[in-house]
Amino acid sequence: MRTAVVRVNVDPSGALTAAQLSQGMAALLGLVDELGAGAVENDLAAMPASRREVELLIGGDDVGSVKQTGIDLCAKAFGTDPVAGVVTFISRGTDDDARGVLSAFGLTGQIVRSPGDDGYDIVYVTLREADLERIPESRIHTALEASLNCEVHIRTV
Repeated sequence: MRTAVVRVNVDPSGALTAAQLSQGMAALLGLVDELGAGAVENDLAAMPASRREVELLIGGDDVGSVKQTGIDLCAKAFGTDPVAGVVTFISRGTDDDARGVLSAFGLTGQIVRSPGDDGYDIVYVTLREADLERIPESRIHTALEASLNCEVHIRTV
């Protein structure tokens, strides 16, 4: 399973006091701990009132699901109507990360990893030729290399 970084503005109206933000952050840390998730501890009161954003580390592959989980946790902790921001994924260079990148493009493919001569892995990704008519190979290749931090070869069938 991948780890999503869910960004949530916990106080879109900027109405919470520093004490309320501190209490909410403490509550949020307890909630994410119960869930087996994580949070980046931020000093929300030091942030601009319009950008009081937390970063939650939630396991899952579905953007909509992890985003909703983040909103629900923040609503419970802060008593506000939080607004989700950008969701990204932590990359550990695994085959799950490669599948996640492909999924973001609406693709599936076969992934084979083998050791290279210099000690670094080479990842071979097999895609359908028809898929490359919709999405340029260079975009897929760049995204895979960035996510995996290794040499990537794309094959077509």
